[in-house]
Amino acid sequence: MKKLFALLLCAAMTAAMLTGCGEKTPEAQSAVEEKEDVSETAQEGGKKTFTVGFDAEFPPYGYMDDNGEYVGFDLSLAQEVCDRNGWELVKQPINWDTKDMELSSGAIDCIWNGFTINGREEEYTWSVPYVDNSQVFVVAADAGIASSADLAGKVVAVQADSSALAALNSEENAEMTATFGSLNQFADYNTAFMDLEAGSVDAVAMDIGVANYQIESREAGKFVILDDYISTEQYGVGFFLGNKELRDQVQNTLFEMLEDGTFAKIAEEWGLSDVVCLSADEK
Repeated sequence: MKKLFALLLCAAMTAAMLTGCGEKTPEAQSAVEEKEDVSETAQEGGKKTFTVGFDAEFPPYGYMDDNGEYVGFDLSLAQEVCDRNGWELVKQPINWDTKDMELSSGAIDCIWNGFTINGREEEYTWSVPYVDNSQVFVVAADAGIASSADLAGKVVAVQADSSALAALNSEENAEMTATFGSLNQFADYNTAFMDLEAGSVDAVAMDIGVANYQIESREAGKFVILDDYISTEQYGVGFFLGNKELRDQVQNTLFEMLEDGTFAKIAEEWGLSDVVCLSADEK
C-alpha cells in the first residue's frame, strides 16, 4: 500500500513539473510579452544610436576635459550630425591599435578622430576629406634642434599605429628615420609630451593640429614645431568597408552643415579654421 501511494505521489509531482515547464503563469506570460513589446518598440520607434570610436587622448579632436567629459572638434561635428538626424551619439573611446577590431565587430559605427585617409584608401569606406593635416616634429625651444637633420642620433617619440609612425617608416622618409638614435612608440601623445618635457626624448612626431594644442596648453615659448614637415595628409571619417549607406547619410549632413555655416563655426570654436578643407565641390 505504501509503495502504491509513493508511486502515485511521484506521478503527480512529475505531471506538475511538466505542466510548469510547458505553460507560463499569467504573470510570467505578461512579463515576457511586455519585454517583447519594449524590444519591438526600441527597434521600430526607438532612437537610433550612432557610436563613434575615438582616441580619448587626441586633443583637440577628441579627449576628456577637466570635467570628465569627452569633447573635441570631431565629437562636436558628430554631435551636430546626430542632432540633425535624430540619433543618439555614443562616444566610445578606443585603443588606437585595436580600432579595426572595434569597427569590424560592430562595436562602433565609424572611426572619427583625426583619422588619416592617405595610405588607407582601400581599407575603409571614407567620407570626403574635411581636414588638411601635416605630420611635424615638436622639440624643446632651447634644444638646439633647428631641422630634422639635427635629429640624427636623437630619441624621437611617436604614437603607436599612428599616421606619424607610418610616415616615418615610409620609403620617402626611411633615410631620415634611419639616422635617429631610436624611435620610441607611445600609447598616446600626452605621455610622449611628458617625456619631452622631462628630457627623456628629444622630439615628438605628431599631427600639426595636436602639436599646436599641446604647445598652447603649456608654458609659452617652451616648445616649437620644426619648419620641415614629415608629410601632408587628409582626415576623413572611416566606416566599415562597404557601409556606403551610413557614410552617405553622415557625409550629406556634413555638407548641410557646411552650407549653413555650422561646420565653419565649430572649426572656429576649436581653433582649426586654418586646416579644414571640406568643400561643396566634393559633392
